[in-house]
Amino acid sequence: MKPFAAARAFSALALAAMACAAAPVAAQDEDSGEPLGEPVAGAGLRDRDFGVLSRQFGLDRRVEMYQWRRSADPAAGLGGYERIWNAAPIDSSQFAPGHVNPTRLPLENRRWWSESATLDGKRLDSEVLRALGEWSVFRPNFSRLPSNLAATFQPEGDGLGSSENPLAPQIGDLRVTWRELRLPALEGKLELREGAWQLKPEAAAAALNAAPARANATVLGEQPRDERWSWGWLVVGVALAAALLLWLRGRRRRRAA
Repeated sequence: MKPFAAARAFSALALAAMACAAAPVAAQDEDSGEPLGEPVAGAGLRDRDFGVLSRQFGLDRRVEMYQWRRSADPAAGLGGYERIWNAAPIDSSQFAPGHVNPTRLPLENRRWWSESATLDGKRLDSEVLRALGEWSVFRPNFSRLPSNLAATFQPEGDGLGSSENPLAPQIGDLRVTWRELRLPALEGKLELREGAWQLKPEAAAAALNAAPARANATVLGEQPRDERWSWGWLVVGVALAAALLLWLRGRRRRRAA
């Protein structure tokens, strides 16, 4: 075999080996059951009371009322009491006179979840949203605030407040804020079961405990290791060895001739 012919055969074998190495990996990626696209929240979520709209995977409304509570340090505050913002009514029936709280919140804390979320055109199970979703502060556009509420609330911080003077709230004043639910990277956490994306057992187990889940966030969110080049170089090495063997055989034949 002439040196030029040997080199050409060697190049062809190397290219073929690399193509063979890439092709199985591509097929494996397509059939691995891993999601390929980005999740879609679907229909928007609306807090109709305030005209607030979110296009994320969840919407949370938090209502807080300014109330009395017993001070942890009786020597501090006003006669052993202090005023705080709290998301649930504080029972003041046993408090000293002058420290009376409203018996209930006039507005409810509420939470909405997307029921039409999809990934790669397939349904995204609601358990995925509840286990992996991350709440973030959301400042809505209050252009659709109903007139009856616009007479009571005004923009305050990231939400709305009912205080005439936000710097000096009074007992019974309200403030309302919202959060949106966003999804982190989902690689390695989902699998297709019964036509829907659901949590892998190991991802579901990790999500049961928030602290370990946060501690392992980097591990859970890392990209799957790309085996393409490890397999590719193995096949190329075999091809190189085969080409070298052919060249040596040709050389021996020429010597023998």
